[in-house]
Amino acid sequence: MRNIVLDTNCLIACLSKKGKYHSVWISFLNGEYNLCISTDIIYEYEEIIARKTSPEFAEMVLFVILNSENTIRVNPNFRFGLITSDYDDNKFVDCAIIANAEYLVSEDRHYNILKTIDFPKVNIISLRDFCAII
Repeated sequence: MRNIVLDTNCLIACLSKKGKYHSVWISFLNGEYNLCISTDIIYEYEEIIARKTSPEFAEMVLFVILNSENTIRVNPNFRFGLITSDYDDNKFVDCAIIANAEYLVSEDRHYNILKTIDFPKVNIISLRDFCAII
């Protein structure tokens, strides 16, 4: 099964039943891929989902993620610092590297720099392209 990291905005785009990317969330619920997370990612998910929806909805989403058999928690002890334009995005990159994720799914252009870095290799994919794969 493939390991992936979902950028926060991509996760939010997947949660709405009316959204065109909801199938990504359903695929997660059906165990079709492993979602790789770190503590820093969980904190960001909680903060942003609560801000854009409600604290109760954020709590429910996190409960599902944290209790899913296809969630892989990692604890990156090393900070690679590959993204300099938005250092906060590095939490997703570090998680992808440590979890040996096949993809980091994001719509954020800050990640494009990773396409020029051969090692450590992080494959960036858009939400639309990931949707087509699953």
